[in-house]
Amino acid sequence: MLDFSILTENWDAYLTGFKQTLLVSLLALVGSFALGTFLAILQIAPIKVCNWIGTAYVEFFRNIPLLIIAFFLYTALPTLKIQLDGFQAGTLALIIYTAAFIADAIRAGILAVHKGQSEAARSSGLTYIQTMWYVVLPQAIKIVIPPLGNQFINLVKNSSILTILAAGELMYQADLISSRTFVTFEVYIFVALFYLVITIPLSSAVRYLEQRLARTS
Repeated sequence: MLDFSILTENWDAYLTGFKQTLLVSLLALVGSFALGTFLAILQIAPIKVCNWIGTAYVEFFRNIPLLIIAFFLYTALPTLKIQLDGFQAGTLALIIYTAAFIADAIRAGILAVHKGQSEAARSSGLTYIQTMWYVVLPQAIKIVIPPLGNQFINLVKNSSILTILAAGELMYQADLISSRTFVTFEVYIFVALFYLVITIPLSSAVRYLEQRLARTS
């Protein structure tokens, strides 16, 4: 049987970690989606330099561990007189890392939109940016809702890496509770439940949005 006293006696710590994890996840979600969309457009832009920049970013950050990015921002940037605390470094690392995967997903969605759509938009007088913003991107994002949802859920789970930066999120609070109470099983079971409180509604929202868009298409 679970010892629920671990949860009740440390409720404030769990709640603090939960709020911090939720905040990190929301900021990183918005930031990585914006950056990933921009990178996806660069990858398919009619300018080779833009293609190279977008592709180089995606290939580089998609193939290195998130931990390295977080450590670099937290420990290496201070040598350049750029000081970030654990929360800032961790959130930025999540944005940089997740954006590479989101860019790949959105790029696939853009390529899945029939070329006739963009050609018709351009022939009607829209610029390239206007065509992407008003015509192509809405259709592309609709196509890639499932993989985007998976990336957002992965982002929430990856936020646990912020514990190494003492950012105060769920895993950090759990480590503090465990070191203070010498209890491990219940401490981390309750942490897992807090993560489920975030990821299950997010997963359900993605499925609902996917089904709704499918009915309107």
